[in-house]
Amino acid sequence: MTTTHVPTLEHGIHATNAWLRDVAAELGGEDRHEAYRALRATLHVLRDRLPVDEAAQLAAQLPDLLRGVYYEGWNPSATPGRFRTRDELLERVAREGAFHGPAEASSALTAALAVLRRRISAGELEDVAAVLPADIAAFVAG
Repeated sequence: MTTTHVPTLEHGIHATNAWLRDVAAELGGEDRHEAYRALRATLHVLRDRLPVDEAAQLAAQLPDLLRGVYYEGWNPSATPGRFRTRDELLERVAREGAFHGPAEASSALTAALAVLRRRISAGELEDVAAVLPADIAAFVAG
């Protein structure tokens, strides 16, 4: 049997692994499973708080594989969510990523957002922050 590679998929896997390496480094280690949980939770919480059009614009800048993770389980008719405070944000990240409490959730969110800031255009992140409540936008802006 001959193995064929699909360049677009190979690139998506490579790009996703690079993002996960970056998140793991931000978390102070090499645990890609923890990095995945942090990135997935952050992407889902942002997606669920953004208006549909802005959520789609953010997704457009993600690697193909991460875009699938981002859209996994999304219910656009239930967005944007109504959480407004830092505590509500951290509670959602903790629940989504199975983190133990606000301290772990804050570390995960901070690491994932640091990578998003490096890999997503500044203009897109400004657009995202502009539609979020001030308490949550402060996390995105860094």
